[in-house]
Order: sequence, then C-alpha cells, then structure tokens
Amino acid sequence: MEDGYQNRTDGGYYRGDSQAANDDEGGHSDSTEGHDEDDEIYEGEYQGIPRADSGKGSLAGGPGSVGAGAQQFKDIGVSEAERRKDQEELAQQYETILQECGHGKFQWTLYFVLGLALMADGVEIFVVGFVLPSAEKDMCLSEPNKSMLGLIVYFGMMVGAFLWGALADRIGRRQSLLISLSINSVFSFFSSFVQGYSTFLFCRLLSGVGIGGSIPIVFSYYSEFLAQEKRGEHLSWLCMFWMIGGIYASAMAWAIIPHYGWSFQMGSAYQFHSWRVFVLVCAFPSVAAIAALSAMPESPRFYLENGKHDEGWMILKQVHDTNMRAKGYPERVFSVTTIKTVKQMDELVDTGTDTPVWQRYRLKIMSLSQQVSEAERQGGGFLYYYGLTVWFPDMIKYIQKQEYESKTKTFTKERVEHVTFNFTLENQVHRQGHYFNDKFLNLKMKSMVFEDSVFEECYFEDITSTHTFFRNCTFIASLFYNTDLFKYRFVNCKLVNSTFLHNKEGCMLDFSDDFNNAYMIYFVNFLGTLAVLPGNIVSALLMDKIGRLRMLAGSSVISCVSCFFLMFGNSESGMIALLCLFGGISIASWNALDVITVELYPSDKRTTAFGFLNALCKLAAVLGISIFQSFVGITKALPILFAAGALAAGSFLATKLPETRGQVLQ
Repeated sequence: MEDGYQNRTDGGYYRGDSQAANDDEGGHSDSTEGHDEDDEIYEGEYQGIPRADSGKGSLAGGPGSVGAGAQQFKDIGVSEAERRKDQEELAQQYETILQECGHGKFQWTLYFVLGLALMADGVEIFVVGFVLPSAEKDMCLSEPNKSMLGLIVYFGMMVGAFLWGALADRIGRRQSLLISLSINSVFSFFSSFVQGYSTFLFCRLLSGVGIGGSIPIVFSYYSEFLAQEKRGEHLSWLCMFWMIGGIYASAMAWAIIPHYGWSFQMGSAYQFHSWRVFVLVCAFPSVAAIAALSAMPESPRFYLENGKHDEGWMILKQVHDTNMRAKGYPERVFSVTTIKTVKQMDELVDTGTDTPVWQRYRLKIMSLSQQVSEAERQGGGFLYYYGLTVWFPDMIKYIQKQEYESKTKTFTKERVEHVTFNFTLENQVHRQGHYFNDKFLNLKMKSMVFEDSVFEECYFEDITSTHTFFRNCTFIASLFYNTDLFKYRFVNCKLVNSTFLHNKEGCMLDFSDDFNNAYMIYFVNFLGTLAVLPGNIVSALLMDKIGRLRMLAGSSVISCVSCFFLMFGNSESGMIALLCLFGGISIASWNALDVITVELYPSDKRTTAFGFLNALCKLAAVLGISIFQSFVGITKALPILFAAGALAAGSFLATKLPETRGQVLQ
C-alpha cells in the first residue's frame, strides 16, 4: 500500500506509524497541503471508507451465480461478526479517549442543556392534572372526556418514545431531540389557545408525542460523553431535572391558575382563562432546551458508529480542549490520531435484493427484540407504579370528599314563603320542602340538592351552580333568568308554566374554594415531587459504589415493604406522608433502571431499545391508571396487594439482569 496507509481487513484504513513519523518531521500528505499547521493533527487522518463492492465484479449473470444466495447469507454472517469485533474494539478505544478528554466544563454544560429537555418531560406529566379542574368547567367536560384527557398524554408519550428512539439511531441524537422538542413546543403553544375539547385533546396528544422522545434520547446522548467511572453517578444526577420539572409545574400552577383575573374573552365564543396562561408557561422549558441544544454538538459515538470519523474526532477534540482550558491546561494537545473504523452494513440492503421486504423487516425486528428482552422483564415489574402514583392523589381527593360530605346539613319538610336568598348556599340537602314566592338572586349554589320539593311562583336570577341538582321537584309559574341551571340539573322534575330566559352559555368557572381547592392540589404534588430529592441524592452517590442491580433490587424491595403502610393511611395528612415516602424510595429504582438500559445495549441500537422500553412503561401507565382509578372509594387492599406484588416481582427479576457497573459503553 502506498503513502504509508495500511489496508485493514474490514475495508477501512488507519494511519501507519511510519508515515505518521514522516509527517511529524515536516512531511505532508496531499490532503493536508494548503492547511494551517494547527490543523495538522486532524487533517489527513481519515481517508474515508471504500465502498464494500469496490474491486469486485458483479455476480449477476456470472459463472458463479449458482448458489450465490447461500454464499451471500454466509458472507453476511461473517461481515456481522467482523462488525461486532470492530465495535468491541471501538468501545475500548472510545473509553480511553473519554479518559483523556476528562470530565469538566463540557459535560456540565451538556448536563444543564439536556436537563432542560428532561425538565420539559416532567412538566408534561403534570400539566393536564393541574388544569383539569378548571378546564372541565371551561370546556363542559364529562367524566369520560376527563379520563381521556388524562390518559392521552401518556398515549402520546408512548408513541413518541418508540418513534424518536428509533429515529435517533438513524439520524442522530441531537437532531432527533431538536425535532421532538420542537413538536412539543409548537403544540403546547397551540393547546393554550384552542377552545374546543377535540382540538385541545389533539394538541395535547401531539405535544405528548413530541416530549416522548426526551427520556430515551437524553440519557443515551449524555452517556456517550461520560467515562466509565462517572457514568452511573452523573446519569443519576441528571434524573433530578425530572423532579425540577415537577416542582416548576407545581409552582407555576400555584402562582397562575388561582388568579382568575388573568383572563380575557371575546364574546361568549372565545375565552382565555388563567389556566391557559399556565399551559403557555409550561412550554418554556422545552423552548429553552431547543435554544441551548442548538449550540451543542452531535454525539461523537453516533458519528463513529456510522463511519463519520472526521466529525467524531473533531467533537472529541472539542470536548478535550474545552475541559483542558477550563482546568487551566490550554497547552495540552489532544493526542488521539486514529480511531477504530467500524464496517458499515445496512441489514435491509445486505440481505439481498431477492429477499422480500417483509422478511427484511422481520429479521431486523427479531434482532432488536432479542436485545430488549432482558430489560423488558424488569420494565414489566413497574406496571403498577404509575397506577399507584395516580391512586395516591385520587385517594386524597376521596378522603377530602368524605370529610366534606360528613358536614352536609339536611333540612326536611320546611316551608319558606316570601324570602329573598342573596347569599351562598353550600353543602345542604333539602327534602320535601315547599317554597312559595321566594327569590334567589345573585348567588352561588355549591353542592346543593333539593329532593321532592315544590317551588311555586319563585324567581331565580344570576345563579352560578356547582354540584347542584333538583330531583323529583315541581316548579309552578317560576322564572329563571341568567342562570346556569341547565336541563341536566333537573332530574325527573315537572315544570308547569315555568320559563327560562337568557341562560348562561357554556360552563362557568367556579371562582370560590371548594373541598378540592386548587392550592391543596398543587401543594400535594409539590411535596410529592420534592420528596424524591433524597432518593435522587442517595442513588447518585451510591450508583457506582454498590452497583446498578443492588440499587434496583434494594429500592424495589423497600418500596414493596412501604406499600403495606398504606393500609394505615386513613387521613389526608397520612396519605400525603405516605405519598412522599413511596416517591422518595422508588425513585432510586427508576434511576438504576435508566442507567442499566443505557449501558446494556450497543450504541447503534441504544435509543431504539430505550425508546421501546420507555414506550412499554407508558403503556403500563395507561393500564395502571385505568385499573387503579376503578378501586378508589371501593377498597384499599387490592391496589396495595397489586402494587406490592409487582414491586416484589420487579426486585426478583432485577437479579436476572447483568450487572453493567465497570463496563465500557457497548
């Protein structure tokens, strides 16, 4: 081979020692002629990868065409074995390069940039739950519609995790993350302005699809800049931004939604209430992540795995130089001059043109499914985690409702004549009453029930009602003017010579406090999110010391034990305390699972596998929420037993996974 470049068996090239020595003495290759001396280390190092068919004749129509198919598949097996060997050598060399680059300013900058993307994911989880109490009145949502709105975000994230995870292995981590965050930002923005339920649901679905790519891409992206001894710890620190996202959402909801004056409307057709301002503000972390990510480079490991060695080398040099300058060693030179070349092979092409398309995809899917099967066992153990975390606030609401209903006042067979009611009527039940020539003026009815009563010549004006119903009542010669007492509030009632004039349009927002007041919702979620801080700190400090499996199994076992304390949560404060306890313990399991997933799969399929497993978790969320919500107010035993059993199974399955501590990134 001429010019000092040695031919490799896989078709790539690396720089020979003799030629490198000549260049150091002042010699230059043709490719470096005319370039600055500062670029001498880089220029000319990589001469590209020759096409696999270079120097080979066509098989079609040749004398060796008989049996070419069998030989082709044999060659594919050999090529794949060579590729795996090259990837293993690259993994070892890449770890050495990261050791030389060190851990410093570049990694910390990327840490905060990717943290914003993870923060946006945490915000997305809480948005719908916080706006639902207001949005359900603003959009006249029925119970099925409310449930669908709560589940649609998880469904969108499930689709997004699989879609963006697979795309990140094809076009790059940075580019895929930018696209996914852009979709999230755009549709989060639109969802704050749309008026109808269907369009709002559609926007939140696509917003969820966009943010679904953040977790699989962020952890894979960041891990490819971390050396072995720093990886577990710093990936765990990165998990804290999900907690910060939850705190941000709780704080913004607390500060914005109760301010009902932050609104405007154009007639009765368009209304923009304070909860829409909150939805708009929740898009800020995603927008900030896009702006910051635009200044960051692609993963060098992705470039190297895809044969773009010049680009990968330049980014690694950037990491090295940035860290060395920040540490006060600007004179240190990046000493890496050669990086292992991995043979490129597209499975969908190399299976042969005669292979049916469906079979090519089947082979690729089977290859991926074999890789994700191990971690899938553990991921299935968290089926009831999401259900339990949703069951907590629902149980708190149920306890609040029971306490409120215990204070209900009941009036029977009362007769009221010529009385004007102009004050709030709340939490009362009136049975077999008779009201003659009474006036109900400019008042609010909250949780009011009238049963088997008669209203004769009564006048209702400017009434705003919530949870108010008339059952088996009779209205005689009564007038309703500017009220929101719609037909569904009259159950089996008789209206005789009664008139409704100028009814309120749409669903009215309840501006007053009730048993499920806004501040309590935000405060409970704030505490529950903040409670994971100790678990995050412990997992970050111990992840690289005790190992991923011990962290995963230990946290699952302790979480399982903590489930049984839920039997004693009979008060609001008790359930809040148990919510904090469970969240603080179980977060270590999630952190360990994230680290294992990153380290378990090869770089060319890492985000695809991570996205697939994350999609399974979101599917578990949909199933868990649906199952656990059905038990609210019925029984505590079944949800607790289900959750404890799932966590126990998860801790057992964790022992079947391989320990990835101390291994190079595959």
